[in-house]
Amino acid sequence: MRVLAVNAGSTSLKLHLVDGDEVAAVDGYVAADAVGHRVVHGGERFRAPVEIDDDVEREIEALASIAPLHNTPALTAIRDARNTLAGIPHVAVFDTAFHANMPPRASTYAVPAQWREWGVRRYGFHGLSVEWVAEQARVSRLVVCHLGGGCSVTAVLDGRSLDTSMGFSPLEGVPMATRSGNVDAAALLYLLRERGLSPDELDRALEHESGLLGLGGSTDPRELAGTPALELYAYRIATTVGAMTVALGGLDALAFTGGVGEGSADVRDRVSEQLAFLGEFEVIVVPSREELVIARAVRRLLAD
Repeated sequence: MRVLAVNAGSTSLKLHLVDGDEVAAVDGYVAADAVGHRVVHGGERFRAPVEIDDDVEREIEALASIAPLHNTPALTAIRDARNTLAGIPHVAVFDTAFHANMPPRASTYAVPAQWREWGVRRYGFHGLSVEWVAEQARVSRLVVCHLGGGCSVTAVLDGRSLDTSMGFSPLEGVPMATRSGNVDAAALLYLLRERGLSPDELDRALEHESGLLGLGGSTDPRELAGTPALELYAYRIATTVGAMTVALGGLDALAFTGGVGEGSADVRDRVSEQLAFLGEFEVIVVPSREELVIARAVRRLLAD
């Protein structure tokens, strides 16, 4: 089965035709037997891949308010592809699904019960990337650092997600290229009440003007070498790896993936050096291959 894997990220659209084990980047919605779409946020309903119909499309649209940088472009790609490649199955494969069975101690916020009934919980993201890395690493206690435009750190025990740094949305966790990561909620209330920021202004600042850009004026770690911005970035990642090691009860391997994780030895070294107190563990680099995970999920679903 030839699967067109559609990966609509916050800043790019990547298309790959997967034929057996052969993968080729393509420029448009080329002929295929099925289409697999990466969708970042599946909410509480979508805990596994699902064939897309109008109802599923509406559900994905509703979730765009939680992950606007990701579900919105994914929805656009879904509509374009369904129009261009009508008459073949289209399947949504969700980043959140890999984390769907995290234990309650990791997925629950200490908030009022009503909020939790409204779906306010920790979902986790980068699931397709982490799933691939876990399969390649083949160790019991693994921490995966997906570092790119978005950044997350995930504890994986025997191939299962135990905890991860991103939460209700892809904004939680460590600092990213332009996203803030964790900020005290009281600081955000202060900015709204006392400094007069509107919700839209606050959203724009947290999503587009923070992270490495807000700290150092650049999203490229190479341009920030030796600066306090990169020191903070590596420190926050390292302390989060330490927290994930608690979830695992130890660490066999630390894996890096994503554009920065794969491309910056400086960042990898800075993070790893701060974790030397943990003792012996392997440090590995695994190129992300989300298109293969998407294609495999599509084939499994349609075979069933």
